[in-house]
Amino acid sequence: MASAARSLSPSVEVTNVPAKRAVRRERVVAESIPLERARPFLKWAGGKSKLVESIFKRFPPSYGRYFEPFLGGGAVFFALGPNKATVADVNAELITAYSSIRDDVEGVIDALSVHRAEEAHFYSVRSQSKDGMAMCGVAARMIFLNRTCFNGLYRVNRAGAFNVPFGRYDNPRIVDEDNLRAVSRALKNVDVLHANVFATVEKAKPGDLIYFDPPYDPVSKTASFVGYTNSGFGPTEQQKLALTFSALANRGVHVVLSNSDTPFIRELYKDFRIDTLHVRRAINSRADRRGTVQEVLVSST
Repeated sequence: MASAARSLSPSVEVTNVPAKRAVRRERVVAESIPLERARPFLKWAGGKSKLVESIFKRFPPSYGRYFEPFLGGGAVFFALGPNKATVADVNAELITAYSSIRDDVEGVIDALSVHRAEEAHFYSVRSQSKDGMAMCGVAARMIFLNRTCFNGLYRVNRAGAFNVPFGRYDNPRIVDEDNLRAVSRALKNVDVLHANVFATVEKAKPGDLIYFDPPYDPVSKTASFVGYTNSGFGPTEQQKLALTFSALANRGVHVVLSNSDTPFIRELYKDFRIDTLHVRRAINSRADRRGTVQEVLVSST
């Protein structure tokens, strides 16, 4: 597993020390400070930060390329730190944020630094059109809205417009420079795609590893939340994903999938190993649906 690290400028006293020795001492101190490991830079409903250890138990000890076609907040990707990876999502704004941080993290930090956690400013930014906006500005806008909106929920309406209200936090951390730079390092040499799940995994080879974290099958008629994009992911897509899972497994690809614990999902994956997980969810549009929920973790091996 790749280790990440934190970039700091060490404070070194150099009074009455020859220049060569001072430079050497600074280099030693700098090399002894570990770089910060990247963490998700967005709050994301269904994020896997609390489940990564359970998920990793179903990952093989070694693999070729890592694929994560439902990237979302990226908790599994960042915790894993794969050497070779392809990550993707159908949310174009999300992928713009990842790509911008990878390619121009300082530009994103600069664009983000002008934002402030004030209600009027929040709604002004929310109403802005992204058309013609620089990629760094799009990324900064998304991060700002996510960090200051109600309950950290990312949701769009049918027109694709972000529609979550202001969150009224006391002191939200809008700019986390160290983590954004760590995210940028983690994404170097990673293929970041705006693509659907099926196109993303087409080139997976035997020995590769794929983690699927699709929009969950609703546990009831009113419990569904798939508002990350203005396109749905219903029973037909779940069935197609299950067929893709099976085909990949038959090709020798290591495949792991998370989903809600429903009879429909258990039937789709009945030929594979199914583990039951319990996790507490804090992000939901309704308070009565936050709390401990039961999920399944499906694995091909």
